Amino acid sequence: MIHAVLIFNTSGIPRLTKFYTPLHQSPQTVIQKIFSLISIRPAGLCNFLDAPELEAFLGPKDDSDERWRVVYRNYATLYFVFVVDGAESELGILDLIQVFVEALDRAFENVCELDLVFHFDEVHHILAEIIQGGLVLETNVEEISSSAKTASKARKDSFVSANPLALGAGVGGSRNGPLPTPLGWLTDKLTGVGGR
Repeated sequence: MIHAVLIFNTSGIPRLTKFYTPLHQSPQTVIQKIFSLISIRPAGLCNFLDAPELEAFLGPKDDSDERWRVVYRNYATLYFVFVVDGAESELGILDLIQVFVEALDRAFENVCELDLVFHFDEVHHILAEIIQGGLVLETNVEEISSSAKTASKARKDSFVSANPLALGAGVGGSRNGPLPTPLGWLTDKLTGVGGR
């Protein structure tokens, strides 16, 4: 099972945090502990490690042989980190990180840290398309991208219908043409006054 998905930059500032199991301490202390484990590792080491130190934060595992594992990838200035238990394959999780990054790249066209900051709702939606309740739902990047585009279009349409004065909104509302307003009758009267 996947217990947490984290994205933080090389300074340890979290850009996305999603926990699928209850925490025994604050999320910030968990993130700091994971960052301290990962940041000191040389680039040549493998991208997963056993982390018995996390038992204090996430609780002990039921099986004494089973340990918490941290699986991560470093892309430019971002660390993509998954905290899993022994039921998950480390190589499968590395592939899942790659799927997540590809889906983000398709949504934002070469994803960067600012995309995660300013479009956090879309990032959470893409993650929810891939993982629900700590279990993997979808790994097909095409399906994930299609669903994310549909949800983004629905969000924009909802915004436009709720805000008739929004630029580029709705029926005939282009940036070059007149904007439809709920007070159109008043606008017509005011423009008629100026025509006398």
